[in-house]
Amino acid sequence: ILGVQRDVLSLDGVLVTTGNAARTETEILPKSEWGKHKDAIVRGTDVKWWSEADGSKRRIMAEVLVPQRVPPGMINNIYVPNNDARQRVLALLEDRPAAKRRPSVIPEPQMFFQPRRVRVLTPRLKLVDGDMFFSPMQTLTISVNTVGVMGKGLASRAKYQFPDAYVVYQDACRQKIIRPGKPYLYKREVSLDVALADEPYNLTTANRRTWFLFFPTKRHWRESSRIEDIERGLQWVVDNYRREGIESLALPALGCGLGGLKWGVVGPLMAGYLSRLDIEVHIHLPLERPVPEEQLSREFLLGNTRNP
Repeated sequence: ILGVQRDVLSLDGVLVTTGNAARTETEILPKSEWGKHKDAIVRGTDVKWWSEADGSKRRIMAEVLVPQRVPPGMINNIYVPNNDARQRVLALLEDRPAAKRRPSVIPEPQMFFQPRRVRVLTPRLKLVDGDMFFSPMQTLTISVNTVGVMGKGLASRAKYQFPDAYVVYQDACRQKIIRPGKPYLYKREVSLDVALADEPYNLTTANRRTWFLFFPTKRHWRESSRIEDIERGLQWVVDNYRREGIESLALPALGCGLGGLKWGVVGPLMAGYLSRLDIEVHIHLPLERPVPEEQLSREFLLGNTRNP
C-alpha cells in the first residue's frame, strides 16, 4: 500500500471514485469534481464497520485512479504487512537508481487485516494483538449480556456488520437459551471471508464457514461482569467444544473493557481453561488499555494459575 502526496490529484487524467470502481453503483468522476464530493467520500471511508446492504462496504473502497503509474517522487511511504516484507522491499529499492528521497517502508499489519503481534503460550494457544473479526479461526466469540441488547463493543459491531447474528442472539435471549455460564453457538453457513471481501467468489483460501459463540459476560447490560460467570462459561467451552464441532476458536479478553474486569485476573483464568483444548485457540488482548508486559508471559498466565 502506497502513501502518496496530495499533489497526485494534479496529474493529468486522474479520476476519483465514490466507492469501489468495479461496482456499477460507483460514480467515476474527473478530478475537477473532487472538491464537490470530497466530504462525502471521506465520510464513506472513515467508518469502523461496513455492510453490503447499505452500500458502506462499497463506499469504504473509494479510489484515486492514476493513469499508467504514480511518479516515484510522489510516494512518501510504502506500507507492508511485516518486517520480512519490509526487508524485501528495501532490497528492491537498493537495486533502483538513487533517488533524491526514498520512501519510508513501514510495517503496518492492520492495513493488511493481520494482527500487530502474536505471542505463543503453547503449541495451540496464542495471544493475539489485533482485530478479532479478521481472525482465521472457525469460531469467533462475541461477549454479550443475557437480555438481548448489543449496545457497545464487539457486540455492537457484530450487530451492524452481521445482522443475522443479532437476530439469532435476540431470539436465544428471549428463549432463555443464553444464561450466565451458558454460551450459545450460532452455526452460520457463510464464511466471514465471504462477508467481508469485495469479490468473495474469487477467493481461493476462504474459510468454509464462520460460527459465532455468544458468550455471556454480563447478566444485564447495565451491570459489570462477574468472574464466576466467566469461569462457568469457560467450563462450558471445555465440556462442549468437541460435541459442538468447534474446530478452532478466537476469543476476546472476556469481561475486560466494558465489563470492568482486569486482565491480571481474567488472563490466567482464560489461559488455564483454554490450554486444555486440543484445537487452535487465539485470545485477543484487550483494546481499551495496554497490558503490562509481565502479564503476557507464559509464567504469569499458565505458571501461577491452578489447573481448572
